[in-house]
Amino acid sequence: MFALWKLVLYPNGNKKKNVEGHISVYLEMVGADSLQTGCEVYVDFRFFLLDQNKGMFVVLQDANKKEKCFHGMMRYSGFDKLVTLKSFTDASNGYVVDDSCVIGAEVFVCKERRAGKGESISMIKDAVMCKHVWKVENFSELGNECCKSEPFTAGERKWKIKLYPEGNNAGKDTHISLYLGLDDPESFPCISLLFSELGDPKKLAGPKVFAEFSLIIVDQMHAKHKCFKGNNWFCTSNLTWGWPKFISLDTLNQAGNGFLVKDACIVEAEVTVHGTATVL
Repeated sequence: MFALWKLVLYPNGNKKKNVEGHISVYLEMVGADSLQTGCEVYVDFRFFLLDQNKGMFVVLQDANKKEKCFHGMMRYSGFDKLVTLKSFTDASNGYVVDDSCVIGAEVFVCKERRAGKGESISMIKDAVMCKHVWKVENFSELGNECCKSEPFTAGERKWKIKLYPEGNNAGKDTHISLYLGLDDPESFPCISLLFSELGDPKKLAGPKVFAEFSLIIVDQMHAKHKCFKGNNWFCTSNLTWGWPKFISLDTLNQAGNGFLVKDACIVEAEVTVHGTATVL
């Protein structure tokens, strides 16, 4: 497998993602159409922005430092909001001099693999982002049980947001845990049939849905929202994906932060379904 790469810059923000007041920069895999079905490239990368006044590069990378998986349906990754336009155009920062800037990328291909055979992948050419807003009221009375939003539709699938008010797993008793999940696993007929006959769906390959998504807890006072972004293949054996340590309970409950107002928080999900895979 051999991959070529290019940088994609939106100097006034990626309007397709409703970005304003920032520049957006992405690393894109070129020639992804020629990849064989199931081929994946795992990459660690970072961006460089040159301070032309000092002759020094500012390093910009994902705080999670997690490898990104590129394939035929996920061709790019990067930052919707790399840096504010105000900071970018501030002459004292040296990013733009004589109406020009210098942006670079360092790319490490960690591994390449073929995920498997026997799947038919269908891409959605003009994928549409769907947004769902969930107001969680009487938050202090919820206890430690999982709360679920009303189902909503994105990419012809039903989804739900799952929230643990006192956390679960690594976030137990210290954080809110927040996840996106499929709400219609019964729509995978071949898995349902095999489950009834063989008993364990985790051992069986089945239909999958690939989605790119954001989960957000809204700052109702200052518009400084808490947001995490991810992408995942959702299937019967992997119905949910998210973050056990989404936001600390101390931060949530601190007066003036705006995340909890009148004992209510607002959670948003932005979901874009890019494609599906089915067993041949």
